[in-house]
Amino acid sequence: MKVNFTETVLRDANQSLIATRMPFADFEPVLSKLDKAGYYSLECWGGATFDSCLRYLNEDPWERLRKIRAACPNSKLQMLLRGQNLLGYKHYPDDVVRLFVKKSVENGIDIIRIFDALNDVRNIEVAVDETLKNGAVASGTICYTVSPIHNLESYVKLAKQIESLGVNTICVKDMAGIMSPKAGYDLVKALKENVKVPIVVHTHSTTGLGFMTLLKCVEAGADVIDTAISCFSGGTSQPATETMAYVLREYGYEVSLDDKILKEINDFFTPVRKQALDSKLLNPVVMGTRPDALSSQIPGGMLSNLVAQLTAQNKLEKLDEVLEETPRVREDLGYPPLVTPMSQMVGVQATQNVLAGERYKNVSKEVKAYLKGEYGKAPGEVNKELQKKVLGDEEPVTCRFADTLEPGIEKAKRELGDKAVSDEDLLSYIAFPSQAEAFFKKREERRKNTFSYSIKRID
Repeated sequence: MKVNFTETVLRDANQSLIATRMPFADFEPVLSKLDKAGYYSLECWGGATFDSCLRYLNEDPWERLRKIRAACPNSKLQMLLRGQNLLGYKHYPDDVVRLFVKKSVENGIDIIRIFDALNDVRNIEVAVDETLKNGAVASGTICYTVSPIHNLESYVKLAKQIESLGVNTICVKDMAGIMSPKAGYDLVKALKENVKVPIVVHTHSTTGLGFMTLLKCVEAGADVIDTAISCFSGGTSQPATETMAYVLREYGYEVSLDDKILKEINDFFTPVRKQALDSKLLNPVVMGTRPDALSSQIPGGMLSNLVAQLTAQNKLEKLDEVLEETPRVREDLGYPPLVTPMSQMVGVQATQNVLAGERYKNVSKEVKAYLKGEYGKAPGEVNKELQKKVLGDEEPVTCRFADTLEPGIEKAKRELGDKAVSDEDLLSYIAFPSQAEAFFKKREERRKNTFSYSIKRID
């Protein structure tokens, strides 16, 4: 049996360890090697990369994608998409979702892993449909979590619903690394028995289970696994690519990765990692093993962001209290899986509760929107007292929330005017208005300065 590998160093590994702060220049020279290593796909876009490019790196995320595409002509490029949330933190109208998917494929994406933070299948239907219409691979996703309302039967039922949309693969997304080897084996085995499409498994090393879980998932029939090149693996990132390749070959599985090229890739990223450590961008806190995450269920990217938030406020000593408060907030919200945007919403609310010294003294606008039904159907029953405090006598939305939204493309065109030079600019603005406008302004200033310099050279 052949096992395929998706490399995450360009997206999730970098997001989980260094909060997605790796600029294009830091990995551009190694792209040609990544292209030749034998990966099933390179996860390189989506998730928090879009926000980070605009907010912190002063990069156009679309241009970044085009550059990766040009440098990796032989590889399938993969992105992570939050269904109706796209890459932002709220639901967008269907016309925006369709254009975003279309432009993602046009700019170089081959595989779109599509999930909804609540596992509400209604919220991935449009993105899956548009992905298939544009000839890309639609990977429907199960967000794995553990709670009194999540079990093997519910996941199989969810997988069948996802498969009915016409997806090409189904991914089990264990964003917190809490899926045990036995649970992973049982789940993949059940999925292989009940659905026909290939199964992809994504996990993290946060709790120390990742290597064992991937091995057992492969034994149960998983077709593709997500890993990270070794110097960007472990901790809140994925298990190491080289190690998993070695182990699986020992067990007789076919692995198409080129070990010599993998070493060259790791040698390239080793000084990048050292630079991140020296600058304190890579915090040792996220590099260790945290079995307490088995109860808090906090994903890698969420933990690194919590550490960054508390450090900025000189309150890092409150981390353990925040980690204890997180599962309580999650229970109040009906046990949503802790994946973006729910992980940020729950994490921020838990932090506010701890720092204020009083639970729900301040309720974030995102949690208020969630309780109103603007993110979809809560997996379980929400805390009635909290809902009453936020909504009063207002009834929450029960339909697919996107059905209540007005089309967004023409509205954004009117707002932006000539600031946008492409549909891609328009989509950047819709997802992150203030960050995109600031980027457009800097881009125009660079253009003018370059033009002025060129005139002087001609003179």
